Amino acid sequence: MADTPLTGKTIAFLVAPEGAEQVELTEPWKAVRDAGATPRLISTRSGRVQAFQHLDKGDTFEVDATVGDVDPASFDGLVLPGGVANPDFLRTDPEAVAFTRAFVDAGKPVAVICHGPWTLIEADVVRGRTMTSWPSLRTDLRNAGATWVDQEVVVDDSGPATLVSSRKPGDLKAFCQAAVDAFAK
Repeated sequence: MADTPLTGKTIAFLVAPEGAEQVELTEPWKAVRDAGATPRLISTRSGRVQAFQHLDKGDTFEVDATVGDVDPASFDGLVLPGGVANPDFLRTDPEAVAFTRAFVDAGKPVAVICHGPWTLIEADVVRGRTMTSWPSLRTDLRNAGATWVDQEVVVDDSGPATLVSSRKPGDLKAFCQAAVDAFAK
């Protein structure tokens, strides 16, 4: 029998209508589902989202709900996939930023990878935290008050919510395990 530490939990995956790095969506999705959770795809628009494999279009995925129509209180954690365009779009959407901030304010774990921290920066929830990201966000995170480190995965429990962060798709194995562990607490 498989270990299912997330049974009964629901995890939100917040992505823009296009631009999410596909593997940074699908691998964590599979990890939380395999651990017993119900993953739900949240976006700023209904319909389907277009994922990318670097700069090439990947698959599309059906949105479960729009960010304005769901209550963050109905979720146990949040995953913010990367891709350059995805978090750049999300950080300009007030509802997406408020949705993200609500998880941290409520003490719910957030797992973020690659360029995903841009949304957390806009939500003003990284000050005093230690995080990693795609290297080009190093200065953005430092300017927002975070300590940036170059590590495969960083778990920061120093604030109201656990933040799990990783740099890139090559870190997904460690990222997925750390995310599941954080969501299980």
